[in-house]
Amino acid sequence: MAGVSTKEIKNRIRSMESTKQITKAMEMVAASKLRKAQNQVLSSRPYFEILYATINDIVDADNDVSSIYLRPTEGKKPLYVVIAGDRGLAGGYNSNVCKLVLQEIKGKDACVLPMGKKATEFFKARQIPMLEFHCHEAQAVTIGDCFSLAKRLCKLFRDGEYDRLVVAYTSFVSVLSQTAGTLQMLPLPRHEVQRDGMPRQVTVYEPGSEEVFERIIPEYLGGILYGALCESRASEQAARRTAMDSATKNAEEMIADLSLKFNRARQAAITQEITEIVAGSKQ
Repeated sequence: MAGVSTKEIKNRIRSMESTKQITKAMEMVAASKLRKAQNQVLSSRPYFEILYATINDIVDADNDVSSIYLRPTEGKKPLYVVIAGDRGLAGGYNSNVCKLVLQEIKGKDACVLPMGKKATEFFKARQIPMLEFHCHEAQAVTIGDCFSLAKRLCKLFRDGEYDRLVVAYTSFVSVLSQTAGTLQMLPLPRHEVQRDGMPRQVTVYEPGSEEVFERIIPEYLGGILYGALCESRASEQAARRTAMDSATKNAEEMIADLSLKFNRARQAAITQEITEIVAGSKQ
């Protein structure tokens, strides 16, 4: 910063102090929201996991189950439900999940249903076909919206509009770790079950397997979407808290560096003035 006056350095110090106050406040707000989001994750995760495991157990128990939700497809017309945030300043939270989906749909006749302003802006800028959703803000989506959306997605899948339904979200691992990933919702995957010679368990559905699946699959999808939404909300607040904490520390380092340069510039100015006074007195 050679040639920069002490006044300019002082103005930059004041600017950095204001920035530090903003980032610190945002960090505290994110930490407060994170506690609430973590409680939602802990409350929803058992339902999310048990529901997913139960559906797989039903499918694996009887390979004779016939339903449109179980028919394997080529996945040439997938629909991705992408859950992102409404605001930035959260590190790579928004970009990671959006770029992951963009990579997976490359070369496919795919469509996305964005939840959150950042996801909407990302895919709109790249002219990716989007399915309209009445809640443009992720924070405004409720559990009722998730179950209503699940019924709509099931109808689209049954009508053949899309042959694969996938949800893309950010899984909350810890406060310092969040992982973007995808989960196939429909068609339901079949797994090869090793029975070790034991008799196969047969599940009988009344009035029939297709009728039962017709009723429970929308509820299953609604639970999956709500669980993914809770995970994403907690991940967003954790990512924002980490980003703002890093920004606050960077601001503190810059203030310390600028203060040192300010003191050096002031000392140089004082030394120069003394030199001029001494030189003038000798004349």
